[in-house]
Amino acid sequence: MKALVLFSGGIDSTTALGLAIKKYGKDQVIALSVSYGQKHDKEIRAAIAVAEYYGVEHLFLDLSKIFQYSNCSLLQQSTEEIPEESYAEQISKTNGDKPVSTYVPFRNGLFLSSAASIALSKECGVIYYGAHADDSAGFAYPDCSPVFNQAMNEAIWEGSGHQLKIEAPFVNVSKAEVVRIGLELGVPYELTWSCYEGGEKPCGKCGTCIDRAAAFQANHVEDPALR
Repeated sequence: MKALVLFSGGIDSTTALGLAIKKYGKDQVIALSVSYGQKHDKEIRAAIAVAEYYGVEHLFLDLSKIFQYSNCSLLQQSTEEIPEESYAEQISKTNGDKPVSTYVPFRNGLFLSSAASIALSKECGVIYYGAHADDSAGFAYPDCSPVFNQAMNEAIWEGSGHQLKIEAPFVNVSKAEVVRIGLELGVPYELTWSCYEGGEKPCGKCGTCIDRAAAFQANHVEDPALR
């Protein structure tokens, strides 16, 4: 069976790619990177480097027009600043009943639906994506939750005529556990990019930078991208 991996070039999707390659072999794995109007192309450039490292087929999709009406702080047209605080701090301000400002409206739903069409056309039987439990905590990113994953899995399974399923291997585990798995797989984390800002180096202040640093610290390992 062939696998298609939703692939941003960050830690979670790169670990998912490593898992898929281990299970199916690189010749049976396709990486799909999506542009959605984000403020920088650092993750896409990281995705290209990682895909070249693994030697997998790498596809690209531009869905930026769909998000042109959103003022999410990650997007080029946004008037909002990217928060320089942890997700826990952001969630405390929303009372845990609505997404954080870096939530791109229904992004994973759109990505998975688009990926399903491409996966079927490329004769893949499974889509991997890197949603993990920390992202769905406190309703920060509701399209990363186990409930959402199950619903999308059922919809894609039925809508594909029982040809295609979703695999979200980290949906019930923390980012620290994702890093632990990736370290065991020898994932090239030195090539990845997580920061929401597009600077020369990670800002170290945005939610994803803080989460990434904590995940490596929990594994008692220096982040290789910072060496």
